[in-house]
This record gives sequence, C-alpha cells and structure tokens, in this order.
Amino acid sequence: MNDLNQDFNSLIQTSKAELAREIVDRQYALHPDRWQAYSEEGYQKSLRDAQYHLDYLSNAAANASPGLFHDYVAWVKVLFARLDFSPDVLPTTLKLTRQVLEESLPQEMFILAEEYLDSAEKHLDRSPENLKSEMDEDLPLFDLSREYLDLLLQGNRGQASRIIQQAVEDGVMIKDIYLHVFQRSQYEVGRLWQINEISVAHEHYCTAATQLIMSQLYPRILSNEKTGRQMVMTCVHDELHELGARMVADFFELDGWDAYYLGANTPLKDILSTLEEKKPDLLGISTTITYHLGKLQDLIQAVKSTFPDQQIPILIGGRPFNVDPGLGQKLGADGQALNATEAVRVGTRLVSSSTTG
Repeated sequence: MNDLNQDFNSLIQTSKAELAREIVDRQYALHPDRWQAYSEEGYQKSLRDAQYHLDYLSNAAANASPGLFHDYVAWVKVLFARLDFSPDVLPTTLKLTRQVLEESLPQEMFILAEEYLDSAEKHLDRSPENLKSEMDEDLPLFDLSREYLDLLLQGNRGQASRIIQQAVEDGVMIKDIYLHVFQRSQYEVGRLWQINEISVAHEHYCTAATQLIMSQLYPRILSNEKTGRQMVMTCVHDELHELGARMVADFFELDGWDAYYLGANTPLKDILSTLEEKKPDLLGISTTITYHLGKLQDLIQAVKSTFPDQQIPILIGGRPFNVDPGLGQKLGADGQALNATEAVRVGTRLVSSSTTG
C-alpha cells in the first residue's frame, strides 16, 4: 500500500461526518417526497449508512483491495432491496459520493476514489438482489442443521442443545458439528437478518445460544491428547464478532494444542502482555469488519516489534481475507485461512517452519 492510499484513508476518516452529511443532504434534495416519511430517525440512519460507505471505501483503498468495496456494495444492495428501497437508491448514493469527493478532495485522491467507485458500480450491476439460503439439503448434516436453526429461531435453546448432545452421543464428530451445524446456521442467521426476515435481537440470541452450546462440548474438546504446542487466539480491539475466533481456538484444541482464547474486543496492550506471559507458538487473530483492518495491521506491527527475537508466527482470518486472498500478506501476517480446518493446517505449517528454519 502506498502513501497516497494511506493519506486518502486518513483524510476520509477525519472528515467523514461532514462528507456523509453533504451526500445525504443532496440525496434528500433529489427526492424530498421519498425521504420525508422516514423523519429525523431515518435521516440519522442515512447519515450513519453514508459514513459506513465512506469507511469501506477508504479502508478498501488503504489496503489496495477493490474487492473489499465490491463485497460491501453487493451486501448493501441486498439489504436495501429487502428494506424496499427504490433500486436507484444505492447507485444514486455512489454517484453523489463521487460528486462530493470530487469537490472536497485533492485531485490525486479523487482519482483514486473514482477508480474504486467506478469499479464498484460495474460490480453492482452484476450482483444479485437476493442471497441463496445457506441451508442446502445436499450439504452434510442438513437435517440436523435445519432443526437446530429452527429451534434457535423459536427461542428453544434447551432443545437445540439436546439435539447437539444427542448427535455427538450418536457418533457425529465435533468438528462436523462446528462446520456443518454451528457455522452454517450462523451464516444463515446473518442472511436472514440481511434480507430483513429476522431482527438484530434474533441474531444476537442465536449467536449467544450457539456460544453456550459450544461451551457444553468443551469437556470433550479438552480431553484430547496434547501435542505440547500452544496458541493465543484473539480479536482486534473493537471487533465484537467473536464466534469464528472461538471456533478456530476449539479446532486447535481438538488437534491437541493448548488454545488460550482472549475473546472479542481485546485491547492491544493486553494482547501483548498475554504474549509475554504465555510465549505461545502461534498467534491467531480474527477480523470480520473491513474498517478494523488498520487496527489489525497495528497489532501485527506491535507484535513483531515487541518480540523481535521470538518471531511469533501470526495467522489471520475473517471475512475480508476470504474476499481478498492476498490481503494477509499486505498486512504483514505470516498466513491466513478461510476456515477453522484450514487455520489448523496453516498454523501447524507455520510453527513447523519457524521451528526448523
């Protein structure tokens, strides 16, 4: 990433509130009758959304990754369609964003922004307005995952727990439960929220219930024979999406590692103090939100500068890295993984290489 990309991101971050207000005011002026019904609360939500658009644009540019902005715009397209917004709302927002940035930025920065906006608009035309269900009956453990999700959406956490415990008693592997039931149902919950079929409260309940049910499996997970290897698993500061990171830590435990899981929203200083205390063989970091990538890069740099002699291998994962396969290398990580299974494989390889290197 060059200085221009970083300077563009910094300027957007310091001025995004003013830029967002100008974008929204212009959008309201274009179609006053359309937006009048949303009142002041709707106006404030529009300001929030415009800031999100700018956040994702500037962070995609900061990481030289147009795909990150493509992915976000495609996500918003589905969301807006399910909110019954007119199909022209998102394209108009992007055009107004272009106008405001052209008037507000130095020319070289606007040229950079224009490249990302042009690319996103072309991608938008090809992206769907709906998302296919994650519950495909041809996938492994479909019946169990469908029943599990239905029970959670009904608020029946107790029965959801019982069917998981019974499946394990019947010989279903815990790794398969994680991948084909927990992970898939969480993806489906996210989809249902995005298409406005469930509320944020439903989403939070399903996530919290899954975390509790996972914890009920820990006696089985922790009983595996240990290899002597240890890893620390964490999320960056302000990152609240922790279920994926917890799953990765549990997969390392199932593979015989001792996994020291720090959870969501862990301050940098506490991560560093944990590394000093534990001296792990591997550090795993999860980041789901694109605009947290700066914090991730700061953490990677802090670890490498604080422990230059230990050379702790750093493995990262999360949605941005599934979108851009080369992103981890740009940020200075030693490896990245698409899922928990791959995380164990890549992490083992990194530690073996550091030991024999």
